[in-house]
Amino acid sequence: MAQPIYVKFEVPSELENSALEALELSRDTGKIRKGTNEATKATERSTAKLIYICEDITPPEIVAHLPPLCEEKNIPYIFVKNQKELGAACGLKVGCSSAVILETGKAKDLIDDVINKTQALK
Repeated sequence: MAQPIYVKFEVPSELENSALEALELSRDTGKIRKGTNEATKATERSTAKLIYICEDITPPEIVAHLPPLCEEKNIPYIFVKNQKELGAACGLKVGCSSAVILETGKAKDLIDDVINKTQALK
């Protein structure tokens, strides 16, 4: 198997919690989309503000294209450990492989903070 062309970085739990909180706030006051197809489309169209990628997806190939695509389009992304938590932050009762914030709503400052801290981890 070919090695990924991106470096997977470890996200501290407090940063992950802030990111999920930002996703919930954006869900309520801005605009989000759920799922890998939506995240891919938003990235390709450069409309994404922040991409969430789940780590516990099987098979990992489902989301493996997102980090290199985000790098290419210069769109920030963050890894989330648990798909159930990501799904819950999206307002779903099931897990979610990835999500995207399209409009930040009232979460803009929180998202900017998450993006800055995420960039520092890379």
